[in-house]
Amino acid sequence: MNKQNTSLFLLFCSSFSFLLSVSIWVLSLFFKFDFPLYALVVIFFFGFALSFLFFNYFYQKIIFGRIEETLTKLRKLNTSIEIKPVFTDDIADPLERFNAEIIQLSNERQKELEQLQKLENYRKEFLGNVSHELKTPIFNIQGYVATLIDGGIHDPKINMEYLKRADKSVDRMINIIDDLETISQLETGSLSLDIESFNVVEMINDICKQIEIQAQRKNITLNVIVQKPSIKIKADRFRIRQVFSNLLTNSIKYGKENGETSITINSDKERASVIISDNGIGIEEKHLPRIFERFYRVDKGRSREQGGTGLGLSIVKHIIEAHNQTISVSSKQNEGTTFAFTLPR
Repeated sequence: MNKQNTSLFLLFCSSFSFLLSVSIWVLSLFFKFDFPLYALVVIFFFGFALSFLFFNYFYQKIIFGRIEETLTKLRKLNTSIEIKPVFTDDIADPLERFNAEIIQLSNERQKELEQLQKLENYRKEFLGNVSHELKTPIFNIQGYVATLIDGGIHDPKINMEYLKRADKSVDRMINIIDDLETISQLETGSLSLDIESFNVVEMINDICKQIEIQAQRKNITLNVIVQKPSIKIKADRFRIRQVFSNLLTNSIKYGKENGETSITINSDKERASVIISDNGIGIEEKHLPRIFERFYRVDKGRSREQGGTGLGLSIVKHIIEAHNQTISVSSKQNEGTTFAFTLPR
């Protein structure tokens, strides 16, 4: 009980005791009863003690009981928030505690509403992105097929070319759907990882050979820096290959002419740490928190020109987290980008 409530409580008890004493004294005069004045003092303190016990019981059992009952209902409605019992030794005023719990509950509800609003905005943005990504190849296929139906099928100059373009758009749609399915399985945990032990250095060297021609077109140098020629990890070989392929392909796509991409691998007994860095166009700081979101593109126009589904980095993050590891990104515009992640030994 705080000072203000204590003062009011004592004042109320004192007032009751005083009125009781005066009433008895007045009655003694009215009935001409010989009543000694010192007895009024005894009656005053007796009344004070009696009123104190009565009002304290009322205060504790009735008012606090209702508060505790309300808090019990709050606990049932909101099991995610820990609401401590009102009657604890370290709480001076349960009314203040009740007020604090209501404020706490209100703040938590506000956070939940804000989170739900973010999820709703994300859902709308995601549906819009999926619609847009699928709409583009569908419209392309529709245009090519319409041209062929209108007579282009008989023109040897365009019939095979348009069929190849339509086939390419179909492949793009299939890639988007496959990537979406992969992310969905990774998020729900329904995708089982095929864990095995393999040499990650050997895998990286093999991937670098595959993308070497792509790197040479922009005269980008690929440097592999390792502690030793063999670093064994325990992971899903196919999924980890996806991680390296996505990151290295992106590094080349958005790298500068005559640039450089470095893959550095260090290891200890528990895990291997991988750093993939380049000196490419980089990413603005405002985009970094969303870089792993599905379909999020820093430069939408340029990203689509470069190809890809817009799901690569999201898949990378989910694969790394499915192995109970972490991944981070740092970047400066026009200076380059660095991805760092760990893999289990």
